[in-house]
Amino acid sequence: MTIKVWDYLAELDVERDDIMAGIDKVLRSGRLILGDSVRSFEQAFAAYCGAAHGIGVDNATNGLALALRALGIGAGDEVITVANTAVPTVSAIVTSGASPRFVDVDPATALMDVGQLEGAIGPRTRCILPVHLYGQCCEMQAIGDLAARHGLAVLEDCSQSHGAMQHGRTAGAFGDCGVFSFYPTKPLGTYGDGGMVVTGRAALDAKLRRLRFYGMDSQYYAEEHGYNARLDEVHAEILLRKLARLEGYIARRRALAARYQQALAGTGLVLPCERAGNRHVYYLYVVRHAERERLMAHLASRDIVVNISYPHPIHTMRGYAALGGREGDLPVTERLSREIFSLPLYPSLTDAQQDQVIEALCAAHP
Repeated sequence: MTIKVWDYLAELDVERDDIMAGIDKVLRSGRLILGDSVRSFEQAFAAYCGAAHGIGVDNATNGLALALRALGIGAGDEVITVANTAVPTVSAIVTSGASPRFVDVDPATALMDVGQLEGAIGPRTRCILPVHLYGQCCEMQAIGDLAARHGLAVLEDCSQSHGAMQHGRTAGAFGDCGVFSFYPTKPLGTYGDGGMVVTGRAALDAKLRRLRFYGMDSQYYAEEHGYNARLDEVHAEILLRKLARLEGYIARRRALAARYQQALAGTGLVLPCERAGNRHVYYLYVVRHAERERLMAHLASRDIVVNISYPHPIHTMRGYAALGGREGDLPVTERLSREIFSLPLYPSLTDAQQDQVIEALCAAHP
């Protein structure tokens, strides 16, 4: 039987009654858009993150773009970020009218190399956008200190880091705003698209609520140009119910990661590194090997599916050629993209299934 890199069906079997009860509750409520479920989930998730405000949006891509606009960032501005992220991070920057300026990453964690930030700041820099990749936080104290010295905004891309912590603080609570994705694969995911922006600033909260609803504070009158970017009631109710189980999901992810760490030591794989002071939530368990294709083919022969997140750094993509990036600009990012792959890891993965993955990798060790 195929072992997938991600699967939700076993989890759904356990949670189905609760999920269906939530959907039925919304359908019978008489309010399908921006009702009680959205408000309740916004409050609960913001509190979980240690933020004062949560603004539900339709997806994290729009959440990032709206957050940039709410921060006053647009045409002519630069946003410092990384290229080893999902396309939506950069898509949101370009959609806002700003331009991304890429820095390389730490080879041990694949997170933003804060040592390169000072040199990347220019006269048009307005924001630093760290990506909490794979489920653990960037070095937020250093990023925040640098941003404060230069008068820059900090926008956290938390799309993969629900519940990740650094020195006891939760992802999303460090910067001006934090943006989360609730895409189905995420540590907290719904059965479709969804997102949220969290912030501690009341003015940003008001601005973001207006921007996600056509620029309106009240119906039928736009105070400014806005968008239709609302989280809907059904997904909010599902997420509210799953939020109560998030710590359990994280505990299982960490337990599976610990089993991999112990069993795969000595196989020649470079295993994930959890930075001191961090709680890594292991959205993905990403390993590295110079012979990636051989190992992936070996796993496929045993019906084990893996994934590469991400095989193409954004600065080398045709869709962003206008940014002027070239192969060789970000050597660490580019080397990692040739070696990384993600092993199956999700809460409903069984120990027996994981053991099959481990045995296959151990057998492939030259």
